[in-house]
Amino acid sequence: MTISWSDFFLGWLESTGIANLTLGQVIMMCVGLSLIYLAIIKEYEPLLLLPIGFGCLLVNLPLAGMMEPGKGILWFIYQHGILSEAFPIFIFMGIGAMTDFSPLLERPRLLLFGAAGQFGIFFTLIVAIQYFPLYEASSIAIIGAADGPSAIYVTSQFAPHMLGPITVAAYSYMALVPIIQPPVIRALTTKKQRLTRMPYKSKAISKPVKIIFPIVVVLITCLIAPLAAPLMGSLMLGNLLRESGVVERLSKSAQNEMNNVITLLLGITIGATMSAKDICRTGDICTGKEILVRSFLQPETLWIFGLGLVAFIMATAGGVLLGQLWYVLSKGKINPMIGACGISAFPMSARVVHRLGREEDPENFLIFHAMASNTGGQIGSVTATGILLLLIPQLALL
Repeated sequence: MTISWSDFFLGWLESTGIANLTLGQVIMMCVGLSLIYLAIIKEYEPLLLLPIGFGCLLVNLPLAGMMEPGKGILWFIYQHGILSEAFPIFIFMGIGAMTDFSPLLERPRLLLFGAAGQFGIFFTLIVAIQYFPLYEASSIAIIGAADGPSAIYVTSQFAPHMLGPITVAAYSYMALVPIIQPPVIRALTTKKQRLTRMPYKSKAISKPVKIIFPIVVVLITCLIAPLAAPLMGSLMLGNLLRESGVVERLSKSAQNEMNNVITLLLGITIGATMSAKDICRTGDICTGKEILVRSFLQPETLWIFGLGLVAFIMATAGGVLLGQLWYVLSKGKINPMIGACGISAFPMSARVVHRLGREEDPENFLIFHAMASNTGGQIGSVTATGILLLLIPQLALL
């Protein structure tokens, strides 16, 4: 049997991506290109937004099958890196190896701001459960931690089908901290309060204290919130590698090679969840529990971004309001702005507060106090994550 050249050409054309391209895929490709633009031109979280944007392009290529369950290469990485929770854990190890907790050890009382900075999580949870099931609401609320790996960790357990929009929202708002936080801080403080100087009195932190600190933090926090152990354990292991002084090669590898590779794979895989259509076990048409990754083009995506913004604003407000209380109790010795650093967006939030302080008074240096509060926010966010993982399944049984 022979076919004509016209039939051959039509058959070839029907097998190309061009003939199978949908409007939804075009829209999602534009979203991916927008993320790449923000990463390269605006330099908003480029280490993650660039691979996320490119992953979004790949998953929306018609017929490519890169996220096809059981077959696609991106599905393989997603299953073994995200669903297994390995990537967030490895990322935290790198973060711990890069973090210097000395500012917090010099001012341990500022750890309280790290607790206040988690207010946005629980406030948003109360709002979100009015519109979403409990597990989905919890995954949205964790955006308020201002901590991408924690958002991935919780969502991969509670609502993996929503991983794309939740992760993109979390990292997008982290990149927008310099835009989101200043109006909130100014609205909740007076000029007199923003002018408050906090003298910097440096005191050397001994090496034994730096070594003991990550061990003590793991024991205390993980006894309170055992399910935080994977994240807190990896964070503090990375810090112990840094402070021990005897495994410099491992510390540098955690900070550089391992962190870079995991960040790349994490980004491109998260981008691969930003599909224009549902990714299902049994094919293109499915419902209910058969949906493994929900289409990004859903009305709920707007809700996720809206509630994520609320979470960030309320997290900032919670820290500043505690700062206000502390300002009164200390008779004007605490600058309430540093409370805004109680979120985990390290070190961006600390830099924002320091810059705001210098705008009011060029000789007001809040960076050391802001960094202490900000590193406390990292500990607070992981602890809050463990509390959610512990309590939400119990609440779901009520």
